[in-house]
Amino acid sequence: MKLVFLHGAGNSSLSFYYQLRHFRNSKAIDLPGHPDGTPCSSIEGYLEWVRGFVKARRYKDVVLCGHSMGGAIAQMYALKYPDELRGLILMGTGAKLKVSPEYFEKPQDHADPVQMWVDVQKRYFMGVEPDLYKLLVQRAAQIGPDVVLNDLLCCDQFDVMSEISKINLPTEIIAGNMDLLTPVKFADYLAASISNSQEDVIPGGDHFLQLQCFKQVNEKIEHFLARIS
Repeated sequence: MKLVFLHGAGNSSLSFYYQLRHFRNSKAIDLPGHPDGTPCSSIEGYLEWVRGFVKARRYKDVVLCGHSMGGAIAQMYALKYPDELRGLILMGTGAKLKVSPEYFEKPQDHADPVQMWVDVQKRYFMGVEPDLYKLLVQRAAQIGPDVVLNDLLCCDQFDVMSEISKINLPTEIIAGNMDLLTPVKFADYLAASISNSQEDVIPGGDHFLQLQCFKQVNEKIEHFLARIS
């Protein structure tokens, strides 16, 4: 199996540092514009880009693990191309990702939008190793608020609530009980709608639970991979 990680809005493959270190043959993709290239203008656009990436490398028995916006991409992949996947891991995400209007206002209103974006991200990076913390902060600055705004608009348009029950792939759903951006009720809906799924809620996990609670997250992923292998 090939485990492929898809990061969230305005982030990068670095958000899966602890997973890449643990799952040696895995791959975390940097979506276009994060920081190199031009970001896609929709979840559908990101989906097709990811599919092209996967097919170009001839990955087989792919298990997609998507966090937040990456989870939206993974869901659309499973709905559109189910035969190309072995399984699905949905982390800190939902079948609908409506974004609060305040998130669209902040980048324009702040005197230094880049610093504002970096400061917002810093709180999610607390507790990681110092060297990784520095890299995450640097990468956030490289990506910048324009890409973040683009991604949030993509998320705001994403809604597969009426289709999500069509997914019949083995699915692991992981949520943090402290996550305010994609609260546990989002994971509950996914679990109730996807018949071949299992839901795990990580105590103390915030939105970036793969960084904050990486040992527990890695354990859940390990168990899932063992179950479907």
